[in-house]
Amino acid sequence: MSVNQREIGRRTLFAEIRRQGRIPRIRLSEVTGISRATVTTITAELLRDGLIEEISSESPDKDARRGRPKVDLKICGEARLIAGAKISNRSVSLVLLDFEGNQLADHEVELEQTAHQAVDLAQLLAGHVGDLANKVGRSLADVSGFGLGIAGIVDAPRGFVHWSPSLTSRNVEFGKVLSDTLSIPVFLDNDANLVAMAEKTFGLGQGHSDFIVVTIESGVGMGIVIGDEIYRGTRGCGAEFGHTKVQLEGALCRCGQRGCLEAYVADYALLREAMSASGGQDERQVEDLLAAAKDGDAVAGSIVERAGRMFAMGLANLVNIFDPELIILAGEQMQASHLYAEEVIEVMRKLIVQVDKAPPEVVVHKWGNQMWARGAAAYALENVSELALQEMKDHVV
Repeated sequence: MSVNQREIGRRTLFAEIRRQGRIPRIRLSEVTGISRATVTTITAELLRDGLIEEISSESPDKDARRGRPKVDLKICGEARLIAGAKISNRSVSLVLLDFEGNQLADHEVELEQTAHQAVDLAQLLAGHVGDLANKVGRSLADVSGFGLGIAGIVDAPRGFVHWSPSLTSRNVEFGKVLSDTLSIPVFLDNDANLVAMAEKTFGLGQGHSDFIVVTIESGVGMGIVIGDEIYRGTRGCGAEFGHTKVQLEGALCRCGQRGCLEAYVADYALLREAMSASGGQDERQVEDLLAAAKDGDAVAGSIVERAGRMFAMGLANLVNIFDPELIILAGEQMQASHLYAEEVIEVMRKLIVQVDKAPPEVVVHKWGNQMWARGAAAYALENVSELALQEMKDHVV
């Protein structure tokens, strides 16, 4: 077997073991089409490097008493520690996973400000990842990789942030700044992409190879999964749903342009409208504004109703472009219903191309920042697994 064939076989078998959770060698050969002899050779290498382990089979074995008991193979959870984090407007949420993907600990920290210099934010995150590891009796040095979801326009392969509301500067090699500060591999991506990763790995996207996730928090984001892969665009600017234009020369968006969808439906947009309508006197929070709209407040109702119409138009544009099987509306703002009320979805249905087939399913997934952090950790886990398999090449003769 050539080195290249061995590497492909190793990746295939390792991925299948992870997907199955636990699986005997003979079954592994059957589902991958790789010969039993090759499965035995490669899994022996994975066992030797501590990436997988043997456990007693759960299936009954009539012949176990006459020979060696049947065993299954599974990922060795203790092989690596993986951290993931999501930076929100005023907080950082972190989770720690083992190599199997089991969550070991979580950590939530409030931020004193919304935007930071890159070096300062990296040092802050390094301290919190260390605190996270300490919760399970480990240290930052024991963490094999760190995944981070950050709002803005991110070139994930380069770890390059073109713009983010969490950073005071544009065009920052933030991945390098982070890896230099933490002294571990860092995997950076737009936070909405990592929500899509979370939904694909352990959320409502499981079993779907093509779907769209729309996130609504302090801003509006989107993650697209096509053919089981996250679509990012050639510059890392793909899927910027919040910055699609819905009004020529319209409201000012925090990205610096005008007429973006986000400038009409995000938290800051609703509050800005309320402040403007009151002549600068309305200092209510978003929760208060939404409650007032439900209670019949005319001004609040008008603001929320317009946000719903704009959002419905944006969703209709997504359907007309992608025609996805499933759209997941996700995030903390899903605790409120103004953007997914039936009347909003009905407006979307009226605006899409009409054919004699049902429109895409729109589902709501209400969860907070820990899910975003788990998506970041899942992204890091995928990359750390690849690094671990690459390191095995040194052992191949």
